[in-house]
Amino acid sequence: MNIYDSKQRFKLGFIVVAMVIAVVSMAVTNSLTKDLAREELQKMQIWADAQRVTASEGEGDYLMLILTILEGNQTIPVILSGANDSIIYYNNIELPEHDSEAFLKAKLQKLKLKNPPILLDLGGDLIQYIYYDDSTILKRLSFFPYVQLGVLFVFILIAFLALSSTQKAEQNKVWVGLSKETAHQLGTPISSLMAWVEYLRLKEIDPSLLNEIEKDVNRLEMVADRFSKIGSNPDPKPVDIVQSIHTALEYLGSRISSKVTIHTEELSAGPIWVRMNDSLFSWVIENLVKNAVDAMEGKGEISFRIETGRRTVKIDITDTGKGIPKSKFKSVFSPGYTTKARGWGLGLSLVKRIVESYNNGKIYVKHSELGRGTTFRIELPLNSNYEL
Repeated sequence: MNIYDSKQRFKLGFIVVAMVIAVVSMAVTNSLTKDLAREELQKMQIWADAQRVTASEGEGDYLMLILTILEGNQTIPVILSGANDSIIYYNNIELPEHDSEAFLKAKLQKLKLKNPPILLDLGGDLIQYIYYDDSTILKRLSFFPYVQLGVLFVFILIAFLALSSTQKAEQNKVWVGLSKETAHQLGTPISSLMAWVEYLRLKEIDPSLLNEIEKDVNRLEMVADRFSKIGSNPDPKPVDIVQSIHTALEYLGSRISSKVTIHTEELSAGPIWVRMNDSLFSWVIENLVKNAVDAMEGKGEISFRIETGRRTVKIDITDTGKGIPKSKFKSVFSPGYTTKARGWGLGLSLVKRIVESYNNGKIYVKHSELGRGTTFRIELPLNSNYEL
């Protein structure tokens, strides 16, 4: 299990908990809405009873009380109709200035579809019907679950972004701290090794061996310099990216398996100028080549290809390794992600950071097929002085 999988499980757990909250919240709100609907139905039954008494009683205080009850309905749109949909009474319905009668008839048809009518039996053959709509409060409440869900979604999004930004800030601090400390720790032994090389030159030792040792010491010095640039703002300069790739591969040639063949035939013959930090970019090439060699288990082919456009240059690095599952195309660049028994899983994460933060470009898995290989693509902006 790697660090990335742990973070993924945490995020998944967070989303599941949020969904449970949302479901419970909507269930409770729906229950309240149904209770309010039942309450309004009871009110309408009372209103119907008052209407029945009004039709049967004479004038007097009792009749005034009933009328007060009838007029007490200020929120529920209601229409009282007789036989053949003749409209006897309506309340809480705003009529237009013209064709009010046609409007009421259309409204009656809508109310028939909204709620079952309340039958008003006035005795004999006299039957009336009460049609009603949901009150304004009930309509607003019916939208409340969606509003609540939207608020919850925004909350989850904000929390997720805050968590991600916090983790990214922590990762940046770790990167910078680790890089600076590594550069500092390498400084003393490199100085000592350089002194030993000069001392050995005074002895009768094969100069070719000392030259190779000196190359590796210089290499260590360059690695320390690279680490020291992490977290700073190295000044980018116009660099021939073709030559930069060739230089990095020249160093790697004698330090990787002899069973690995590197093809550069599809690299451009002429210079392609890109404004970047050459030292850090060569680190990108070295990491990608080493990862490819590991993926091929020390045997296979690596191909480089360059394609230029109007504003960008695209570099494809293809290997014949074991490939990457499509679900892991983005995960491979996450700190801690690794398929190796040993290693911290920082190589591709460092590559992504250098390409994006220090060279204003982007890197991604262009294509991969299990058992056949992977193609990484790097896109970098061309130098403004470069012309096709």
